[in-house]
Amino acid sequence: MAAKRLRAGDLEIAYDDVGSGERPLVLLHGFTGYRRDFETQLPALAGLGRTLAPDLRGHGETGPAADPATYTLDRLAEDLLGFLDALGVARCDLLGHSLGGMLALRAVLRAPERVGSLVLMDSAARALDFLPGDGFRLAWTVARSAGMEKLQAIVRERAATDALRTEADRRLERDWGAERYWARHRERFCAVDPEAYAGLGRELLEQESLVPRLGEIRCPTLVLVGEGDAAFVREAEILAKGIAHARRAVVPDAGHQPQLENPGAWLAAIREHLIRVRGDA
Repeated sequence: MAAKRLRAGDLEIAYDDVGSGERPLVLLHGFTGYRRDFETQLPALAGLGRTLAPDLRGHGETGPAADPATYTLDRLAEDLLGFLDALGVARCDLLGHSLGGMLALRAVLRAPERVGSLVLMDSAARALDFLPGDGFRLAWTVARSAGMEKLQAIVRERAATDALRTEADRRLERDWGAERYWARHRERFCAVDPEAYAGLGRELLEQESLVPRLGEIRCPTLVLVGEGDAAFVREAEILAKGIAHARRAVVPDAGHQPQLENPGAWLAAIREHLIRVRGDA
C-alpha cells in the first residue's frame, strides 16, 4: 500500500488510512518498527472503522528529523497530536505498541479529550531496566558511525544467541522462513535514522517514570501483552494496576509482536475492545 503524506510541524508524516468513521483507531508502532508492522491486519481493522497507521519520527518513510534533539517521547507525542490536527480528527481510539505505547501515554496525559480509549500493547510506563544498557549504548555508536545496515547485520549474526528474543519470535522466523523474516527485519530496521535509534534508545533506558501518573488516565483502557513476552508481562501488570478500571488481556502463543505471532487472537482482542468502547460512546 502506497503511503499517504501530510505536513505536521517540522515533519512530513507517511501514513496509511483505511476504512471510514468519525472516530478512528490510530496504530503507533514500536522502536525500529514502521507502520507496516500492522499491514496484514489493516483489511480486517478497516471493517471495524477508519484506521490510521503513521510512521513515527525518524522511522519508515517519515524520514529523519532536522534536529536530533527532537528524538524524545514528548516530541513524538506532540507529533501525534499534530497528525490528528492535520487530519481534522478530534478524538480517536489509540493503540501504542512498545515505544508507541510510551508516547501514547504521554499524549493521553497531555490531551485526554483527544483519546476515546487506549490500548497499551507490550509496553511500559517507565524505563526498561531489563535492557542491557552497555550493549545498547555500543549499538548507538555503531549506528552513528557505520550506519543502520551494519548494525542490522550484527543483530542478525547474533540472533541465535540473543536472550531478548522470545520463542514466539523464533517460531515466526521458522514459519516465515529465514529469507522472508530477515528481509522484513532489514527493511524496517534500516529505515530508522541512526540519530533516532540513539535518541529514542536513550529514552527507553532513561525516561522519567509515568507510573505515579497512571491514575490520571480515565478513558477505557486495554492492556494487551503476549504471554511469552516475559519482561513486558511484568510491565503490563503495573499498567493494569495503575490505570483505573483497565482491562488486561494476554495473547497466547505470542511474544513482543502479537499482531504477527498470533494474529487471530490479537484481532479478536482488538475487535472486542472497539465494540465495547464505541458502544459506550
